[in-house]
Amino acid sequence: MHILSSDRRISRRQLLRGAGVALGLPFLEAMLPPFTQRLFAAAPVEPKPQRMFAICNNLGVLPDHFFPSQAGGDYEFSPYLQELSAHRNDFTVLSGVHHPGVDGAHSSDVSFLTAAPHPGGGGFRNTISLDQYVAGEIGHHTRFPSLTLGVNAAPGRRSLSWTPSGVLIPCEDSASNVYKQLFLQGSEKEIAKQIEKLKLGESIMDTVAEQSRALNRRLSASDRDRMDQYTTAVRETERRMEKAREWERLPKPVPSAESPINPGGPAAYMEKTRLMYEMARLAFETDSTRSITLLLDSNNSPTIDLSEIQISDGYHNLSHHGKDEKKLAQLEAIDRNHMRLISQLISAFKSSKDGDASLLENSLILYGSNLGDANKHTTDNMPMLVAGGRLKHGQHLAFDRDKNYPLPNLFVSMLQSMGIEADKFASSTGTMRGLDLKAIS
Repeated sequence: MHILSSDRRISRRQLLRGAGVALGLPFLEAMLPPFTQRLFAAAPVEPKPQRMFAICNNLGVLPDHFFPSQAGGDYEFSPYLQELSAHRNDFTVLSGVHHPGVDGAHSSDVSFLTAAPHPGGGGFRNTISLDQYVAGEIGHHTRFPSLTLGVNAAPGRRSLSWTPSGVLIPCEDSASNVYKQLFLQGSEKEIAKQIEKLKLGESIMDTVAEQSRALNRRLSASDRDRMDQYTTAVRETERRMEKAREWERLPKPVPSAESPINPGGPAAYMEKTRLMYEMARLAFETDSTRSITLLLDSNNSPTIDLSEIQISDGYHNLSHHGKDEKKLAQLEAIDRNHMRLISQLISAFKSSKDGDASLLENSLILYGSNLGDANKHTTDNMPMLVAGGRLKHGQHLAFDRDKNYPLPNLFVSMLQSMGIEADKFASSTGTMRGLDLKAIS
């Protein structure tokens, strides 16, 4: 009896013939057995976009009011964390962490996401920040590889974002400007003009790279290393400009909120902060970017407008409270406002749908400070919390307050949770002990 076979595999020995030339077939899925072909034919599951929003308040918080007294999952909320009680299982609070070698008091905010040591020392050179590392890995998926935001940030002097060659990326301090960049489409003439600017920028980069190659032949080995870093940065800029040109013709997304009205001035610190949190949510909701930083430059902020208490002095002067009860009361009111805004941010991310999950489930929110105690100018025992993403939360990870644990280990865990292959960042020694990943469904 002749049995019909359902195996219709193509043999790799089969040839394509034409014009007297015979070519062997490349490997094809059709060469596999039928069952395996069906597996290959199944549509690949697209990984869910993972995002990061990193926030630094460069005057920190009153530590005794922030850190819980117990470790683990059953810790009792501290006075400040009580403001986040509705989100207990959505965040992890850290104590006893620092950036090894990072000193310099107020200068240390430039190392918040880089962990570059001795930022206050002569000859300091910064390194790549965590957000720019993320942008380099996944930024090509979105119109904006990253967003660098600030509230009252000293223009051109303070930022959380630093390029691979350690160059500061300036903050955008206007929420309405952020909204315009994200969502308002220019006219055809404006788009064409922008494309021409990008083309011009690319041609300048080409010229610079060509000249640097010619110069390279006359340099010493150490100078060639420096020039190699420089040309790498030039090529990266070139690549980003090319990507920006591709995005320029594509329509911008429609957001779920109208353009904000910028508050009056620096004293509207809390409202400016709230609006920047709103801009971050809109940027993530529309997948306009997947990496955002926000520097709350409290050190550069005057008297702050609060409804519940009269703030009598500048934020920086209040931070040097000397245990004065009036100053402490004002600082506590400011700190609690910060905690309430973080609670509102987490709520907004939780209520925003992102495919079959919430925006919070696909977004990491990092909040903390470069200063452990602004009154003493100390940079150890940094107050930190991380929320959302693919990390298991609901705990206080308490490390040694005298011999601090390296905070860059958290950065490695965050990168890995975002699907970015990394086993090292700055002064890390591995992933963060006690912080596990959720099972990916």
